[in-house]
Amino acid sequence: MSTLTQTDDDIVTRIEAAAEKMQNAHKAASDVIFGQDEVITRALITILSGGHALLIGVPGLAKTLLVETLGTVLGLGATRIQFTPDLMPSDIIGAEVLEDAPGERRSFRFIKGPIFTQLLMADEINRASPKTQSALLQAMQEHHVTVAGQRHDVPRPFHVLATQNPLEQEGTYPLPEAQLDRFLLQIDVTYPDMLAERRMLYATTGNEDRSVQKVLTADELIATQRLVRQIPVSDKVVDAILTLVRSARPGTGANELTDRYVAWGPGPRASQALMLAVRARALVEGRLAPSVDDVMALADPVLKHRMALSFAARAEGQDLSSIIATLSEPLE
Repeated sequence: MSTLTQTDDDIVTRIEAAAEKMQNAHKAASDVIFGQDEVITRALITILSGGHALLIGVPGLAKTLLVETLGTVLGLGATRIQFTPDLMPSDIIGAEVLEDAPGERRSFRFIKGPIFTQLLMADEINRASPKTQSALLQAMQEHHVTVAGQRHDVPRPFHVLATQNPLEQEGTYPLPEAQLDRFLLQIDVTYPDMLAERRMLYATTGNEDRSVQKVLTADELIATQRLVRQIPVSDKVVDAILTLVRSARPGTGANELTDRYVAWGPGPRASQALMLAVRARALVEGRLAPSVDDVMALADPVLKHRMALSFAARAEGQDLSSIIATLSEPLE
């Protein structure tokens, strides 16, 4: 069982203070983003876990506004890149240019691209070619890029929130499995309910000033991310994580449903993502430790983009969410 290494009272005080900050951050974001409380929560979980998120939803559901709002609320520098078929890797990471000043020796100078930011929005990421998409991989995993043999570190913290339109698939490129695995969570953005949409109508079509409040600084966020990793996790929760992830892998004999309906399943990175995410969810909700309920709540966003349906599953009309829900039932 994971145990605390510092004075318990000190850790409890820090967790409570951080939880209050995150609840204020959630409220500040929800004052601008209507009817998407769960989406905001999962985005905060992603950032607190030090990861990246893939936002999937139809146009007009405030995905872009969500990223801009979180940048302001969390005190992060935010940049947006619109991914298009003609976007090149150098348009993202930057390029070296030859400087030829009079009377001086020619030299190359690296011009940083928009990836050198703290919160990067990759808008419609599946519209760019695989070559361009892969330009993000090194930065997402290793927090630096390499150009002409030289290493260039991205700022810290560094998070990518990418959006994907599930409807318009013409002229798009599916994300490679290796890149999907780099996203901590897949966050499905759905339509708001009627009450939230009513509030949205009044707020966005009137004279109301919808200013966004800054709640944290980048340094405070980094300290909170470190605190998340110190939150204790019981053996029961660890066992639930391992049982769930391993049952989602076909060919291991762990689950007949998986062997029939899943073509390929999640690797160890899914277990790591779930371990961090349940800790972050506990903190966001003001609890001192995660529970099995957290594992069940985050099973779908952690596993769905790390699995693929078999031909039999598609033929029978199965979907990954229902399969993951069935795999989660024994955890109760």
